[in-house]
Amino acid sequence: MIAIEFEPPTIKLCECCGTETVSLTRFVYKDGDAHAVYYAQYSRCHETDRINGIVSLGEWGDSATPNDRLAFPFQLWASEDNYNVALVDAAASPWSHVTFLGRLLDRAEALAHPWHNEVFHITDHMVSDDPEIKAFLSGAPAGGA
Repeated sequence: MIAIEFEPPTIKLCECCGTETVSLTRFVYKDGDAHAVYYAQYSRCHETDRINGIVSLGEWGDSATPNDRLAFPFQLWASEDNYNVALVDAAASPWSHVTFLGRLLDRAEALAHPWHNEVFHITDHMVSDDPEIKAFLSGAPAGGA
């Protein structure tokens, strides 16, 4: 069973246009154990209606290092009748410079990796369990989750 720990959103002004950009940090537990971390970022005023995100899977114990984890960058968006997820190349990720999440995989490598199904499992929980993500994808006002 997956459980998500929700940190309060962080809101910053976008460097390119000055509008608010929301960043989310989430801790994912599986059967009570640390399992993954995901970050998500979006802005209601940008031309895109996509969420940029990254899921980091692997070991998160006290003795774990970034070498024990892999990071899967993605985009998430809503269409008329469903949610869509696309794994993207590491260079397209806002977290391309972050090292503690583990090695960032490019799209082809991520799709070939056996953990990609777990990434999609977590993104399924994001759209059903994360109130901030649900509100953004539904077009609800900020904080309306």
